[in-house]
Amino acid sequence: MTLAADRTRTRPKLAVWKFASCDGCQLTLLNCEDELIPLASQVQIAYFPEATRAVVEGPYDVSLVEGSVTTPEDISRIQRIREMSRQVITIGACATAGGIQALRNFGDVAEFRSIVYAHPEYLATLSRSTPISAHVRVDFELRGCPIDKHQLLEVLAAAIQGRKPRIPAYSVCVECKRRGTVCVTVAHGTPCLGPVTHAGCGALCPAFDRGCYGCFGPQDTPNTSSLAGRLLSLGMREGDVMRIYRTFNAAAEPFRRESERHETLSTPTTAESGEGAS
Repeated sequence: MTLAADRTRTRPKLAVWKFASCDGCQLTLLNCEDELIPLASQVQIAYFPEATRAVVEGPYDVSLVEGSVTTPEDISRIQRIREMSRQVITIGACATAGGIQALRNFGDVAEFRSIVYAHPEYLATLSRSTPISAHVRVDFELRGCPIDKHQLLEVLAAAIQGRKPRIPAYSVCVECKRRGTVCVTVAHGTPCLGPVTHAGCGALCPAFDRGCYGCFGPQDTPNTSSLAGRLLSLGMREGDVMRIYRTFNAAAEPFRRESERHETLSTPTTAESGEGAS
């Protein structure tokens, strides 16, 4: 039975959960402003600590999950959420790709802890920051850092109506063409991840003559090696290319593979490799 059919009996229960993240994607939902009131009339906001102290017992029809899995407790918690949720929708780069905290995946977590914390023995953390889909089945992944509010509303409407979300799978370059933005790479030689990045931001950075930073993660069929060749031809070094793929979606598989390829090509003792940096 679809959520649309269930709505004839009662409003679908919506829960919003947080894992390792900055809360930015939850704030996107709160910032819907005019759209939030009509949404609240269509669903029952059963659990959303960012917005209300009220808690309605599960099970839940839709669970929005922000944040990555970074501790042992996170694993058991997301499994419990999956068990009590008919649909699990992950929102944002942390939940879909491990987030900026996945930079730990390329380093020594034990060394980080010993430097940052006075008593690292009190910490219980995993060596890797992983997306929600690495641990449970996910019904839909909404990308972005942060997510786009219009895409979020479309995903929620689709969940309520029992249909597939109409979220584009093409790259940021298509958005540039649609808004008439001149390609910053072709016109100015500006490094840009637009050709390999999932659409959703409206090509915001190129509209201000800045290259895309890859906030929405890799598009469905990214040719990361071809773009890397172009970036190198613009004067970037191997280490620079490695770093440009290691930002908000560093652990997303296509970006991870490409960054590791350039890490091996850069000289380990130079600043490009990240070693010896102050």
